[in-house]
Amino acid sequence: MNKSLLLLGCGKMGGALLQGWLEKGYAAHGICVIEHSEAATAQFEGIDGVTLVRDIPDVPADFRPGMIMLALKPQMMDAAAPLARYAGPETAFLSIAAGKTIRYFENLLGSEAAIIRSMPNTPAAVGRGITAYVGNEAASQTQMDLAGDLLSAVGEALEVPEEGMLDAVTAVSGSGPAYVFLVIEAMAAAGEKLGLSADLAMRLASATVSGAGELARQSSEPAAQLRQNVTSPGGTTAEALKVLMADDGIGPVFEKALKAAADRSRELAV
Repeated sequence: MNKSLLLLGCGKMGGALLQGWLEKGYAAHGICVIEHSEAATAQFEGIDGVTLVRDIPDVPADFRPGMIMLALKPQMMDAAAPLARYAGPETAFLSIAAGKTIRYFENLLGSEAAIIRSMPNTPAAVGRGITAYVGNEAASQTQMDLAGDLLSAVGEALEVPEEGMLDAVTAVSGSGPAYVFLVIEAMAAAGEKLGLSADLAMRLASATVSGAGELARQSSEPAAQLRQNVTSPGGTTAEALKVLMADDGIGPVFEKALKAAADRSRELAV
């Protein structure tokens, strides 16, 4: 990466990305951060290569970013309109705002602007996120590769071939952490009913979900095989799975839930 970066918004996700970029050494090429809140940028004060400003007009006149990360909340994204002055073949815009389509950004920043839309998830805050991204016709493959590199600073990044896939991505990974947290809640609550203390049940459930996820991430075996590896015929796990894998069990419930999320993602897109 040998391009300067402009970050608009340094909240939880923007701050996590900035921290990841610093750890990768991107500050050597120049990073300008636009953020109204001094508290949000306090930890980045005085870092060589990082310029902090409070509003778009405060960006140094000679700053020429190769990538502009749009990390404002969706309802605030109209404030990015003045950045249209940077639109051109040398600069791409990378959005992490849910529900804001490529067409929205082309209307906001100009039809010739190189736009890359992405869908991250909250584990990015601890460097374990996964983000899918897609670009418009004006975005070059070099710019797409740079976007993937920047997004991978907080986890995995996957390029998808068409924007319509982001509704399904939102349903699976964007909203997915909430489903996992619900599973932890449910497991802990069930453990309490079996006689465990609330603290012990929650610690067991949280550690089990975290550990199983890490095992799935590192293993070359598919999830179905990992499940079978834990399941002894006639044992305790098999009895639990009879309930979870019944015709009205977890599979149909997740199918219905993810369809609802994807449908809502399409409804909210602007």
